[in-house]
Amino acid sequence: MDDSVETALRKKKDSSMRVALQQVKDGAAQAAVSAGNTGALMALARYLLKTQEGIDRPAIAYPLPNAKGGATTVLDLGANVDCTAQHLLQFAVMGSALVSAQKHVEAPSVGLLNIGEEAIKGSEVIKKAGELLRSAGNSGDLNFYGNVEGNDIFKGTTDIVVCDGFVGNVALKTSEGLASMIGGFLKEEFSRNVFTKMMALVAYPVLSAFKKRVDYRRYNGAALLGLRGLVFKSHGSADDVAFEQALNRAYDAAQNNLLDRVQTRIARARPLLAGVLASDVQALDSIAI
Repeated sequence: MDDSVETALRKKKDSSMRVALQQVKDGAAQAAVSAGNTGALMALARYLLKTQEGIDRPAIAYPLPNAKGGATTVLDLGANVDCTAQHLLQFAVMGSALVSAQKHVEAPSVGLLNIGEEAIKGSEVIKKAGELLRSAGNSGDLNFYGNVEGNDIFKGTTDIVVCDGFVGNVALKTSEGLASMIGGFLKEEFSRNVFTKMMALVAYPVLSAFKKRVDYRRYNGAALLGLRGLVFKSHGSADDVAFEQALNRAYDAAQNNLLDRVQTRIARARPLLAGVLASDVQALDSIAI
């Protein structure tokens, strides 16, 4: 886990991670699953499998449980710490493709994670991303809801929430800590006096069900979107239950032709992505002039 990305790329050509990805590239396997170093997995996947046309960077997409009984797909969750507005637009397109393929929803709703719902809030990158997403929404290329806040992830306000990898990873680790906190609370209350034991016993069924509902192990297995192959990232500390879930996600993705569906959706949005890149180039040229 401590190896640098350069070491993984150049010096460990027989590592299990690289062999697994090479099998996907060669068609010997339909999907790869790894609980190894995220940076190494991303670098090797980009090097061996390449990104799809119109996509600059792959993104990690992960479902987080929401109050509606389903899950909100959040991306990116750690692959890209520094993102441009264009990257966030690409994440929205890839997230829409994923959710559409998995849940058979034609136009899943997309929210942009921000510190407030108002369009004037946020960093310059977020404001620019908001403009791009609203434009895509107005043209019918995306079903853009607008800005959302952190609590909207767990409310289930939108099907998809887009953010940079730094913020997304913090949100993920926070949600994982919630189940651990509830488990610790139950254990502590059962070890106190008779009164707290009785109260804990009454509340146990509800809290136990809630703990199970938010147990990250049930959602383990994040898709690396934007690659020309199926790759899933398991949590590094996954136990057998969690890793089985990651394997199941990869199996379901391969069985349901997720890669082809995502590629089709991205191809449909390619004029949108190309238009954004072209406008950026023109803006840079005008500045240079």
